[in-house]
Amino acid sequence: MKKTMLLIAWLGLSGCVQVSDYNAVVKTPAPSGLAGYWQSKGPQSELVSPEAIASLVVTAQGDTLDCRQWQRVIALPGKLMQRGGDIYNVTVKKEVYDIEREGETLEYAGMTLERVARPSAECADFLAKNPLPTPLP
Repeated sequence: MKKTMLLIAWLGLSGCVQVSDYNAVVKTPAPSGLAGYWQSKGPQSELVSPEAIASLVVTAQGDTLDCRQWQRVIALPGKLMQRGGDIYNVTVKKEVYDIEREGETLEYAGMTLERVARPSAECADFLAKNPLPTPLP
């Protein structure tokens, strides 16, 4: 029992955010200025190829879509979660990514994304077939 409590305390202090049950995550509305479409610009070291594109769609109610494309589209719906004043995106695969916004730029999943007017055509196609629970921005 002591070892379990120490492990929990260590994880809590380490800044590591883990999610064991996606459905138990409480969705938080998007902070001011976060709702919209965000997309990588130029090569990103976190992506498999310099030609790959990463997009993040955020609704005002806190629903998200993490959409990455290169030779195919991998799109993961998710939701925003707030913990300790920080905002995270939690995908349905229980992947947790910190989001930091400065003006029209996001630091997300080790990448830099910029605000765009609309998602890429491939991500828009995915959204048309798999709409998010709340309206898009």
